[in-house]
Amino acid sequence: MLYPSVTSSCSRILRSTLKTSLKSFTSQPTLSTASSTNPNFVKIVEVGPRDGLQNEPRPIPPPIKAELINKLAIAGIRNIEAGSFVSPKWVPQARTQMAGTAEVLALIDSFPKTGYSVLVPNQKGLDDLLAILSTSTSPNSHAKPPPPVTEIAIFASATDSFSRANTNVSISGSLERLAPVARRALDAGLKVRGYVSVVVTCPFSGRVDPRRVRDVSRELVQMGCYEVSLGDTTGAGTPASIRGMLEEVAKEVDVGILAGHFHDTNGTATANIMTALDFGLRTFDASVGGLGGCPYSPGATGNVATEDVVYALTGDKLFGDIGEPYTRLAEIGEWISGVLGRETTSRAGKALLARRKREEERKRKEGAKL
Repeated sequence: MLYPSVTSSCSRILRSTLKTSLKSFTSQPTLSTASSTNPNFVKIVEVGPRDGLQNEPRPIPPPIKAELINKLAIAGIRNIEAGSFVSPKWVPQARTQMAGTAEVLALIDSFPKTGYSVLVPNQKGLDDLLAILSTSTSPNSHAKPPPPVTEIAIFASATDSFSRANTNVSISGSLERLAPVARRALDAGLKVRGYVSVVVTCPFSGRVDPRRVRDVSRELVQMGCYEVSLGDTTGAGTPASIRGMLEEVAKEVDVGILAGHFHDTNGTATANIMTALDFGLRTFDASVGGLGGCPYSPGATGNVATEDVVYALTGDKLFGDIGEPYTRLAEIGEWISGVLGRETTSRAGKALLARRKREEERKRKEGAKL
């Protein structure tokens, strides 16, 4: 059931978007969000290899992460967040899950028109990334060059309590720390993308004032972020609260440079995407298989599944049969979930794989009768 706020105009957008089928995740990455050039284009940023895996309790070998990234690129994903250079002092899982980002980058294969980004929360992280990039481009280096990392992501929070838990500083302290990082990255020729966490509710201070989200987003844009992704970290958002937040942020930040990052804790992530789409956003973060969570938000489940987003944007016209690229996504979600010892949480992925299994069983039985 669609919410009244998204029924009419969003339906028109989706009918037009369906004309391009799976272009939502196969087109070339751009400096600006797609809405500035084509209002019927939706860009998906795949965050599974970083945001999706960072909360896993068991170490995941770099070769597995690299294989995941390569599989996603082969499937047609064109915007992939490959890892992060974060301090294990403040993010508990970083020591085991993200400490191998340099090795992961060295193992990834390069694919045409595929853009890779990494999360860089401070100057030390940027130093580490630039050292890798400079070494790989040195004429005297015999190392395999990593894929073209052309973008970094920086993050801030909309509440002081979450900011202190996440980075040990207040919002103002965090922004002050990030400004020189963004400036140096831009000087080095890298694009900078910003994240704002807890845009609806905070696990420590409750309901978040949308004006705080607006102010932090504005500061990130002023630093030089070409895009700001608004994160419903706890997954408590509803279409009504997402719209209310966006209305406030849009008072000072162009909707064309906003993206949505919705966790599916309460099953509302896809509905929230439709609301944001109706509002004018054309970029959304997603995680294959619904991977993810947040170490500072107990109970928060994974990001919205990439398969579910693609199905929501294309499945109505194609009645569930949306071709090989989508099947590959469902298979990747099933594979990485199996590596982690569980089932995929993608509803659309599960449905597609179940239909395929039934069809294979039907053919097997028919073949046995011959």
